[in-house]
Amino acid sequence: MPYNKWTFLGFCQCFAFGLQEYLVETGFNYTFTVTIKIANRQVMTLDIFDFQSDVLELSHHVPVLVDFWAPWCAPCRMLAPVLESLAEKHAGLWKLVKINTEEYPDIAGRYDIKGIPCVKLFIDGEVADEFSGSLPEYQIEQWLNKAIPSPYAKEVSMAEELCRQGKKIMALSLIEGVLHKDPENLKALALFIRLRLFSHSAEALQLSEKLEGEAEYGGLIESVAVISRLLTLSEQILPEDPVRERYVEAVEHLAAERFDDALSAFITVIRENRYYDDDSSRKACIAIFRYLGEEHEITMKHRKVFDRALY
Repeated sequence: MPYNKWTFLGFCQCFAFGLQEYLVETGFNYTFTVTIKIANRQVMTLDIFDFQSDVLELSHHVPVLVDFWAPWCAPCRMLAPVLESLAEKHAGLWKLVKINTEEYPDIAGRYDIKGIPCVKLFIDGEVADEFSGSLPEYQIEQWLNKAIPSPYAKEVSMAEELCRQGKKIMALSLIEGVLHKDPENLKALALFIRLRLFSHSAEALQLSEKLEGEAEYGGLIESVAVISRLLTLSEQILPEDPVRERYVEAVEHLAAERFDDALSAFITVIRENRYYDDDSSRKACIAIFRYLGEEHEITMKHRKVFDRALY
């Protein structure tokens, strides 16, 4: 076959796409352009980028943060070094891919990009979260901490399941291991607090302060505060009242984690003298409901009875 520039171009094209396939297989994240020139004249540009493999397929293995930008966008230029710095800082936890909306308007249209910069997080082939505009680094880091699943998410889920099965010692051992590797894992910390509440209430109360400001854990924080107070309550300081004995009995059931009996006793106190000990019986019932969860069979058994007792 005669050799000419078109033969050479065909060879270059095959090489470029072969390189692309190799990089996809090895998991390397890339976006670059190969430009072929003959006699100082540009004759072909091959853009080595495949959204399907470089974002969607890759996101099944590691979260992919996609920065939609354009060269004319000043806020994009401000955001770029921040994202690149965070990507380097968190190397291995997620990948950064930058997509120029001028070059890829079809992708921008597919994901309804109306303004830039726009950053979307892809997990398992889907957009899991996003933000728009140029945010400061600390805000982006906070967003990432919430949006990107922990590498120990499976271990935390397993510990939660063990907890539901009543295997608290095994759950505690597993969650301690997670916190040793990832001390900032709030989900693991929240479960650890729940597991330690009845055996080490003072420690649980102190640790719950680390969850302050996290709306997701507001209910747990309140429950820990209420239950911790009741577990350390001195019977001697309680005022004399016909419901006093029943109230003490309710607290004893709570300390022994007999939640069914505790709720029955607290609800009886509510009916007879709701505001005894500063309305603590009502607070205790709500705390127990939150601790167990709204779907727990004991919560469902007592919730309507509790509601009726208030009115």
